Amino acid sequence: MSGIARVTDLEAALAIRAEVFMREQGVSLADEVDGADPDCLHWLMTDAEGPVATLRVMPLGEVAKIQRVAVLARARGRGLGARLMRHVMEELRAMGFGTALLGAQTEALGFYERLGFVAEGPVYDDAGIPHRDMTRPL
Repeated sequence: MSGIARVTDLEAALAIRAEVFMREQGVSLADEVDGADPDCLHWLMTDAEGPVATLRVMPLGEVAKIQRVAVLARARGRGLGARLMRHVMEELRAMGFGTALLGAQTEALGFYERLGFVAEGPVYDDAGIPHRDMTRPL
């Protein structure tokens, strides 16, 4: 069984992000730790073994910019990332946000499309990884 909660203690979330983005994908510390965490809302998913997935949301008026979506390698392929996204989008809708925006790694476009996001604009580089902006109404 797993749970999802909004958190203010970021230790576990930052550890997941460091594992996924810095160790697995080679993102630099400067790119990962961008100073925006205090301005964001954070969610953490746990399973029987502990913290397993996280994401943060930067509020931009009525737009919720979803960022730093990360699932530990040991938990991938079980639908946890999609479950986390759906849960957070429901909470964001209840909080009054009208639109979700994110910058998706191009290899993850299909994952976000299955959640109702639509790609917009050109591919761009973010921390050495190709990304594309995506939006969906909440």
